[in-house]
Amino acid sequence: MNTNSHSHSHSQRVSGAGLLIALGIIYGDIGTSPLYVMKAIIGSTPINATLVYGGISCVVWTLTLQTTIKYVVLTLQADNKGEGGIFSLYALVRRKAKWLTIPAMLGGSALLADGVITPPISVSSAVEGLLLLNPDIPTVPIVIGILVLLFLLQSFGTQIVGKAFGPVMFVWFSMLATLGILSVMDHPEILKSLNPYYAYDLLVNYPGGFWLLGAVFLCTTGAEALYSDLGHCGKGNIRISWVFVKTCLLLNYFGQGAWLMQFEGKELVSLGTTNPFYGLMPDWFLLIGIIIATIAAVIASQALITGSFTLIGEAIRLNMWPKVRLIYPTNVKGQLYVPSINLLLLLGCVGVVLYFRESANMEAAYGLAITVTMLMTTTLLSYYLITKKVAKVAIFLFLLVYLGIEGSFLLANLIKFPHGGWVTLLIGSLLISVMYIWLRAFYIKRRLTENVSLTEYVEALRELSEDESIPKYATHLVFMTSADRPTEIESKIIYSIFQKRPKRADIYWFIHVNTVDDPYTMEYKVKVLASQDVVRIDFNLGFRVEQRINLFFRKVVEDLVKNKEVDITSRYSSLNKQNLIGDFRFVVLEKFLSYENDLPFWENTIMQSYFNIKQFTTSEGKWFGLDTSSVKIEKVPLIIKPAREVELKRIK
Repeated sequence: MNTNSHSHSHSQRVSGAGLLIALGIIYGDIGTSPLYVMKAIIGSTPINATLVYGGISCVVWTLTLQTTIKYVVLTLQADNKGEGGIFSLYALVRRKAKWLTIPAMLGGSALLADGVITPPISVSSAVEGLLLLNPDIPTVPIVIGILVLLFLLQSFGTQIVGKAFGPVMFVWFSMLATLGILSVMDHPEILKSLNPYYAYDLLVNYPGGFWLLGAVFLCTTGAEALYSDLGHCGKGNIRISWVFVKTCLLLNYFGQGAWLMQFEGKELVSLGTTNPFYGLMPDWFLLIGIIIATIAAVIASQALITGSFTLIGEAIRLNMWPKVRLIYPTNVKGQLYVPSINLLLLLGCVGVVLYFRESANMEAAYGLAITVTMLMTTTLLSYYLITKKVAKVAIFLFLLVYLGIEGSFLLANLIKFPHGGWVTLLIGSLLISVMYIWLRAFYIKRRLTENVSLTEYVEALRELSEDESIPKYATHLVFMTSADRPTEIESKIIYSIFQKRPKRADIYWFIHVNTVDDPYTMEYKVKVLASQDVVRIDFNLGFRVEQRINLFFRKVVEDLVKNKEVDITSRYSSLNKQNLIGDFRFVVLEKFLSYENDLPFWENTIMQSYFNIKQFTTSEGKWFGLDTSSVKIEKVPLIIKPAREVELKRIK
């Protein structure tokens, strides 16, 4: 346990390596935004000073208020034992109010939906630079090829690739800054756009200026991912590296503005490029720039994919997502691979590329979902500030400012709905439906599960254990129980032991797994209810801990034997002489919805949906990491009460 937390804190320290890792993991999404932000702001409008100066001023102040103050300064404070992300934040405040589940689910599903659009837009924007070299190059197959390769690499873990990410992103940010500085030297007046008056002038006085916020917002979409990856790098490393990243980003935006001002009155199309980002590059550097941009876009996509895996892992522990297979490909803490999500994201990304064809069309779908996530983070964060006893005036001001900013972004982004915004909202709606069904079904099952007092059955269990007229079912019989109280047990388990087929065993073990809000807790409690006959073990595991119950259980049994609390040698006299341990058999009860139930229509629909989805998920035995050769799955009906009395008439 201690070594675990020690290694964790070690990776959180501020160091050169830590700063490089932060560059590689955290800033991919926000770091590749110069590829498409100014292109989206200018669009097909003739270039003019109000638009260029105002657009850059909006970007500067969005990065300052939204990314720097809200995320880097405030939100990073809300770390759950070094872990970040919307579900970690929810785990910190969920005891405050029941309804906070809603913003957590909305935010989580919107963030996942965003994971379907970020890789296509980043990679497409980079690859489309090739059209400047040859307008006939087919970019769609290249983009799809890169994405397929990226998703195929996921199963190997990001440890090997991760080491290369930092230096590559350092090269990328240095390139952004250098290109920006060279361009600003030609038109230094662009630095006036630091003045927020230009942003105000664009939004208030320019025709349709307010709606341009939808394009401006693209510069901060990676801020939420920055918070999600807190656990990989630590607060200090993120904050220090952000100073470098923000400087490089702003220099590049100023550079793009300076380049645009040379062509005032013209349209981007007439300049032979639709992207001011590539306009900054001298011809001889173009191919090198495109290659670096493409690699940076792949890294940006990687960060979002990794974030999606982490998010699903947390959602499962919080009962908000089906128990799908989780793989830990390397020994790096927090590294996770979810095959089902990897496949869904791959299909989603390829679908997006085929549907939108080019990055300009994707801009419409991009940003709308992430504004929802940011609003939800603001809601949860205000509750977190309440728990920290922050002054009410400060919390009110925080809400006023950020609900205002993000509300404006959401409003401006809604204009994108018919042009592609509906794609991410549709994906988000499907994801939130699954989350809702899963969480609601969890509460319905909990309500319908009848628990009985285990202490009342201890004597009966002891007698069954000693009744030699019944053939022995197993030496050690282990049941997974969901009853929270150590003195209780589900009536279904008692039914399984005594009535289905009497299950005689030397020792009855009852294991309960409790998922706690602290991410990496690994603790257990033992209650010996009948000496040498009935033992209950409660595991307290953090929401980021892999549930390897087989391994943990073996460790607990070893400790109990060492302390002489239980004797696990076989009670068969011939085996006992040789000090042999008997077999361990796990019994997992899987519930199904019986036809005879009187559930209300809506609850019945939810439970039907729940069991339909469950067919495609991992079995309980695999989920708990049990040795499959010794697991018996028993199907038990989730009976509420028998349906009404049936009147049958007997005839001769």
